[in-house]
Amino acid sequence: MIVGVVAGVAVVAVLVLIGLFKLMWRVAEPNEALIISGSKHRTEGLEEGMGFRIVTGRGTLVLPGVQVVRKLSLDLNETELHVDCVTHQGIPLKVRGVVIFKVGDDFVSIANAARRFLDQQKLMSERVHNVFAGHLRSIVGGLTVEDMIRDREKLTGQTRAACGTEMEKLGLIVDSLQIHEIEDPTGYIQNLAMPHAAAVQRDARIAQAEANRLATEAEQQSFARMAEATRDSEILQAGYQAERDKAAAKARQAGPLADAGARQEVVVQETRVAELEAHRREQQLQADVRKPADAKAYEKRTLAEAERDARISAAQAKAKETELAAAAEATRVKTAAGAEAEATKTRGAATAAATRATGEAEAAAAQAKGLADAEATKAKGLAEAEAIKARAAALAENQEAVVAQQLAENWPEIVQAGASAFGNVDNMVLLNGADGMADLFAKALTMGGTGLGLARQLLASMNQNGSNSNGGGGNGASPSLNGSVPPPVQKVPVDGGES
Repeated sequence: MIVGVVAGVAVVAVLVLIGLFKLMWRVAEPNEALIISGSKHRTEGLEEGMGFRIVTGRGTLVLPGVQVVRKLSLDLNETELHVDCVTHQGIPLKVRGVVIFKVGDDFVSIANAARRFLDQQKLMSERVHNVFAGHLRSIVGGLTVEDMIRDREKLTGQTRAACGTEMEKLGLIVDSLQIHEIEDPTGYIQNLAMPHAAAVQRDARIAQAEANRLATEAEQQSFARMAEATRDSEILQAGYQAERDKAAAKARQAGPLADAGARQEVVVQETRVAELEAHRREQQLQADVRKPADAKAYEKRTLAEAERDARISAAQAKAKETELAAAAEATRVKTAAGAEAEATKTRGAATAAATRATGEAEAAAAQAKGLADAEATKAKGLAEAEAIKARAAALAENQEAVVAQQLAENWPEIVQAGASAFGNVDNMVLLNGADGMADLFAKALTMGGTGLGLARQLLASMNQNGSNSNGGGGNGASPSLNGSVPPPVQKVPVDGGES
């Protein structure tokens, strides 16, 4: 029984102790600070004998009835700024903004905020607004509208810097200060923006016009490309149609073209047949007319030459015979006259008669010899005339061959005349010995060849002059310089003979 009572008392005591502990133990939330007053406490960073204790983020024992515990919020707070300001230019403005602030996390800031706002935390925003409104009016008064518009960061920075000391005394820190809007009741900002707006509007209109122009150009180019594509398509279609029409026309012309080709082939074959027939007739005329005519002409020319040679031989033989007969008759008459004269002299009877007979015999012999000479000269003249005529005919046919023949016949005399230049030379010095002598004689011999070349040139000049004067000559004889038949080549006696 006693044990039970003791156990119950112990349990009650434990429960009482637990209740007292819960009543005395206080814990500070992360977003709050516990301000414990009622006894002297020393806190780091604070002056001694402050009279209250600050607890953040942990638990602590509080003596009920002796100490008082109150909470100070560490949450963020904000206040709207609606401030009427006047700029340095005297232009009234309305500045709209927001300030986000809180109690500082250090004990000094918490202690300052606890002394000023512990029982007036709802009035904290109003106090902050008043602080910022005063400094904002002061700062805006030193600025122009252009400065505020163009550099709001400058306005914000100067405002925070100006309020920093007072906010620190209040135990507050500014997390953010934003100037949302600057209202202009007088329209200054609007007027200030009008030139820029006009310029922007002008640029916009220019840009729009340029865009419209580019769009129009693009549309026109697109239309041009469409027209070009249409044109190309129509050209191709026209080309294809032309090819189809050409093929159809060609197909329609195939029959007439085939007939025309066949007729053309027939005409070609007929033309070839006519050409072959004409060639055959020409060959026939060559065989039937020209070759027999050439043969007859050759026969007549050969017979004429043979007859001419025969007449020349006969004339020469007759002249020789006449000459021999005249010589024999003269010898006979002379012998008879001599015998008669010897007889007459021997007889001594008729000296005068013998003399006369001798004279008459001599006269007769001279007459007979003269007649023989005349006949020989006549025969020789006829023979030479025939030879001239033959030579003229040969010269007309082949002048160069005749000249070459004459030069060949007189070659010894020509060489002799060329070598006569050395006849009066007593002494001759040859620098290259036997070769020099050979060259010397070769030059002497080539004088005949030079004469042949000169004769050919002279003959060509004579033919040209004769052709110009007589129209090519007449009767088949070669013309000379005066248009007459050239004289016969005279025979030059060499060593008592003829050549």
